Amino acid sequence: MAGTDVDYQQVVFPYRRHADQDAAAPARHPVVVVGAGPVGLSLAIDLAQRGVPVVLLDDGDRLSTGSRAICFAKRTLEIFDRLGCGQRVTAQGVSWNLGRVFLRDDLLYAFDLLPESGHARPAFVNLQQYVVEGCLVERAMALPAVDLRWKHRLAAIEPGPQQVALTIATPDGAYRLLADRVVACDGSRSTTRRLMGLESEGRVFRDRFLIADVKMDYDGPAERWFWFDPPFHPGQSVLLHRQPGKVWRIDFQLGWDADPDQEKQPERIVPRVQALLAHSAMKDIPFTLEWASVYTFACQRMASFRHGRVLFAGDAAHGVSPFGARGANSGVQDADNLGWKLARVVQGEAGDALLDSYASEREAAADENLRASTRSTDFITPKSAVSRLFRDAVLALAREHGFARTLLNSGRLSVPATLEGSQLNSADVDAFAGRLRPGAVAADAPLQRPDGTPTWLLRELGEGFTLLSAAGGNDELVRDLPVRHLVVAPADAPPSPASCIDAEGLVAQRYDLQPGSAYLIRPDQHVCARWRRPTRAAVEAALRRALGTP
Repeated sequence: MAGTDVDYQQVVFPYRRHADQDAAAPARHPVVVVGAGPVGLSLAIDLAQRGVPVVLLDDGDRLSTGSRAICFAKRTLEIFDRLGCGQRVTAQGVSWNLGRVFLRDDLLYAFDLLPESGHARPAFVNLQQYVVEGCLVERAMALPAVDLRWKHRLAAIEPGPQQVALTIATPDGAYRLLADRVVACDGSRSTTRRLMGLESEGRVFRDRFLIADVKMDYDGPAERWFWFDPPFHPGQSVLLHRQPGKVWRIDFQLGWDADPDQEKQPERIVPRVQALLAHSAMKDIPFTLEWASVYTFACQRMASFRHGRVLFAGDAAHGVSPFGARGANSGVQDADNLGWKLARVVQGEAGDALLDSYASEREAAADENLRASTRSTDFITPKSAVSRLFRDAVLALAREHGFARTLLNSGRLSVPATLEGSQLNSADVDAFAGRLRPGAVAADAPLQRPDGTPTWLLRELGEGFTLLSAAGGNDELVRDLPVRHLVVAPADAPPSPASCIDAEGLVAQRYDLQPGSAYLIRPDQHVCARWRRPTRAAVEAALRRALGTP
């Protein structure tokens, strides 16, 4: 399947009978992941790279249909780098940083989501979800520890104190499996959640939106364009994005009274697209309709992402509106958070309580996403006279006044969660400048290895814990500890075989990394402690705390 010329929409994965189906007694596995979408695939790859065998079950034999999620954020791309497929995803996608917001025909303002240089990845890459899944499947299939089973559907689940019993339905009939841990990554209509009698709670929005992917020979700018009350779709909103392969994603707000079945018909979609094109540089360009869907959405989550030996991630655990590209991106961050913790527990390097921190951290992150998504949706689709009055006043002021632009909300775009309240963090004892406090995601910056090879800071962190130190850092701080020591020296420092070079000074700037300073960074690249003058005892204590054993 490998190769950039693969038509992932046409790939069919064959069902294969597994030896487990013929075993005299149910086979037992350390981890079973349900659902081979972006979240399940990311988790399976992460576990396999850490030496944990994982069974990945999917009830289908194809990748997702239609473009679905298309906006993959910088943080997701950085996670994909660690999983071995970041470059493939980035190279195949359309990179963008700039967005524009319009009121009717007038540009209100533009914004840059990555206004500073010195990052390996762009703010966003637009790429059809099935292509991202294809890249992840290829990576998973290259890892012997991933046992990917297509057309193996979860039919029953029996969680117990010592194990989880699963019944798997296949074209050859059902068989049984036992698992030490099960992770449900099976989407918003999670079979696992239903079989366990669990629910998500939240708010359903009374509105409908049409997604139309159209193909046309137009090489316009790779930007996000959002219209409030455009003349070609009065009283509603429209979103336009460029995808690879000359495909453009258009979202039309329809209103709650729209008939979903009628609005999906080409005779209703084509005139809407023609009206948009007539008000743009794309006027008179022929197009074909590639894919369309009408949807409503909800902002909701499960009360708990952990139920004993069963954990939930991605849309199975939480759902948000599409404004802000928070769905797939937050799901991949779930996998990023869970992978190293589950591996440590399975391999006996941490206690079971570490998995509780997955639930608490990612539940807090989900709440943050839900708040942002709800506010975006309320602004875009006001449901009361007061909220519409506020929205319209903000729009009227935003063209001339910067303060109003901070209130204007066309979909606050996905950002990585800051886990400030995590029990795995060690509190600051020293003063630091900047945003990289415990709980924050480590910031990228260009480096040079000791041999002069260019690299990036995040790619030097490795799979485990890393102590990031300024030049002069003491190796005794981490001797015999399961911690990598990454020493960064300024460009004018004497060459050292033990130090990377901060060639542009951005590491020192972004981390306020003064001589003697150090940061302890978790395997998922979140900061968990920092010091001006660390001691070995302090590093050991922070490491224990970050492993859930303070």
